[in-house]
Amino acid sequence: MEARFHIAYPGFTLDVDLHLPDKGVTAVFGPSGCGKTTLLRCVAGLERAPRGFLSVGGAVWQDESRKLFFPTHKRSLGIVFQEASLFPHLSVRKNLEYGMKRAGNTEGDGFDAMLDFLGIHALLDRAPDRLSGGERQRVAIARALLTRPHLLLMDEPLAALDVKRKQEILPYLERLHDELSIPVLYVSHAPDEVARLADHLVLIDNGQATASGPLVETLARVDLQHAFADDAGVVIEATVAAHERDDLTRLEFPGGKLYVGHRDKLPGSRVRCRIHASDVSLALTAHDDSSILNVLPATVQAVAATEIPSHVLVQLRLPGEGAPLLLARITERSRAALDIAPGKEVIAQIKAVALLA
Repeated sequence: MEARFHIAYPGFTLDVDLHLPDKGVTAVFGPSGCGKTTLLRCVAGLERAPRGFLSVGGAVWQDESRKLFFPTHKRSLGIVFQEASLFPHLSVRKNLEYGMKRAGNTEGDGFDAMLDFLGIHALLDRAPDRLSGGERQRVAIARALLTRPHLLLMDEPLAALDVKRKQEILPYLERLHDELSIPVLYVSHAPDEVARLADHLVLIDNGQATASGPLVETLARVDLQHAFADDAGVVIEATVAAHERDDLTRLEFPGGKLYVGHRDKLPGSRVRCRIHASDVSLALTAHDDSSILNVLPATVQAVAATEIPSHVLVQLRLPGEGAPLLLARITERSRAALDIAPGKEVIAQIKAVALLA
């Protein structure tokens, strides 16, 4: 997917040039007012950039150099907004049938599979006002996908939900990674959502894409941490190795192992972990007299200033081929006392690990 847009408004200009994967979830992340939704509207054809180009799956939807512009209704896309926007006078079934009719899917192909995919069999005869917020969003996603789109756009679909409803819908959104063969653009300003759902990450700031790349690599860059402020951290993809007798689950990944509280996952299951930089401390030697279970040898790769006064961010490389990077946020005083600098061998002590599943 290629997207190039330049569009100027009074006091704000969107100017992006993106090459994105043709499959998987691309998160568009940034603060409120940075241009995330404007970018999505350009992709949807709801805004026309005077200088614009958009190609999805090899099909060109916009090329202003040739005066080519497909309006929204001629673009093969599904859109899910913050509010589900279901037709209030129609049942769930009728809302879904509307999506199928829009795509010319009169035979109902994929209908039952979509019900299974999003767990909404039991909701078919209900009216939208009898659904929870999470249920409404699942129905809205199903309706969008039943149009057989070549691209799915999601504009902060969890923003209007409380914590309980977010937890209800997140497992279904995670399946977008593995089971959809189309690209998904997912706009969010919530770092934990991005860490859990995305494969690729685009950072937007003041109308420009400051970074675009695979999620794991991009989150570990020290030069981009101003975008995350206190939420700086990395994602590690691991495998459940074993459940141990003291109610701990051991995870393994290239470069080491991690212990987390018991998780109901079968050995061999793939999981994602998020480790906040503020939960990583550094030492020069390993200690046996500590309550911290997750202790890993590492090599300092880079040191960078942060927006937090008197603190620095340290990028660490774990040993072994294919091992991930870690980030640690420590005080400048600690950096000086330990003589932390690129090439230094240290011990990373991880105080907490968030299992994103």
